[in-house]
Amino acid sequence: MASGMRPHTSDRMFTFDIHLDLAMNALEWNRDLRLNPAEINARESGMSDLPGRGMSTVSLPALRKGGVGLVVATQIARCQSPGSPFKGWQSPEQAWAHTQGQLAWYRSMEEQGEMVQISDLDALEGHLLQWLDPESDGHLPVGYILSLEGADSLVALSHLERAYGYGLRAVGPAHYGPGRYANGTASSGPMGRAGLELLDEMDRLGMILDATHLCDDAFWQAMERFKGPVWASHQNCRSIVAHDRQFSDDQLRALIERGAVIGAAMDAWMIVPGWVKRESTPQGTGCNLDRLVDHMDHICQLAGNSSHICIGSDLDGGYGREQSPYDLEDVSDLRLLTGILDGRGYLDADVEGVMHGNALRFLREAWS
Repeated sequence: MASGMRPHTSDRMFTFDIHLDLAMNALEWNRDLRLNPAEINARESGMSDLPGRGMSTVSLPALRKGGVGLVVATQIARCQSPGSPFKGWQSPEQAWAHTQGQLAWYRSMEEQGEMVQISDLDALEGHLLQWLDPESDGHLPVGYILSLEGADSLVALSHLERAYGYGLRAVGPAHYGPGRYANGTASSGPMGRAGLELLDEMDRLGMILDATHLCDDAFWQAMERFKGPVWASHQNCRSIVAHDRQFSDDQLRALIERGAVIGAAMDAWMIVPGWVKRESTPQGTGCNLDRLVDHMDHICQLAGNSSHICIGSDLDGGYGREQSPYDLEDVSDLRLLTGILDGRGYLDADVEGVMHGNALRFLREAWS
């Protein structure tokens, strides 16, 4: 890819966001993502059934406006373990069915010319060329790489190969709480036989392991067992925000040694310490994009370079502007990161790496 890649629609740098829950927003939050965020929020005026109603930041037009031409988009459906405070489906069959509904939404967006699935190198390179082509019309499809956040919905191990067949390319074995294949955030304990077999099958298929949300026990076990490419799609630093949702310096170093990229997540409680849910505000805690760059910079100091950081915004991942950096109106404002990084002394090549280059390099190596 040429240095300083930009979409033909504007002078903004091409951006790759490696974690967005688009189908969840469309189906569970009942949002028409073909609209601008302002239109989505107007339709939600007066609604209070879910946190972040009327404060959406993500839509397909907003992605295009900001030059975000490629994303990693999720399927997500957790199962609820007995006694767990984290809600989910009562059976893996129900969870699987829900992920298939999410897949159907992505397919529908493809039919409308809004999105295009990227599942191999040829599709990736062709998509990038389309975004560079000055002769293309202004309504370019947003490319998406399909990822499964939490593996509970895989009814049996054979379902993984079925999912690979429809384009699934990355899997995070865990989400919140105890899982069928691995324990996640706010839980503990190593993987059992099912989780280890999942890792082996992912290896066989050449899939990407998303280490995000793995509890510490499962993280270290997975890093030893899994031999393929690893990334952390939306992950910040425990040394800045002390919670097991973040990774310790030792975990970050292990990812760096594996050649991983680590996507900076924009959920405010993961950015600034001391966040109290339903009480704190981004303004009151000083949560802005500059504070997010503190996490990126910390990883750079551990690595000794900027080659392992990228964007995994997780915007509208169950929250909205009320729990996002206060200087971000919608996802198109990811472009503001370029100025912040420049102000920190990052070179042009470093900034390009953060916005797209590092994650594209990772994909090219993983898919070669």
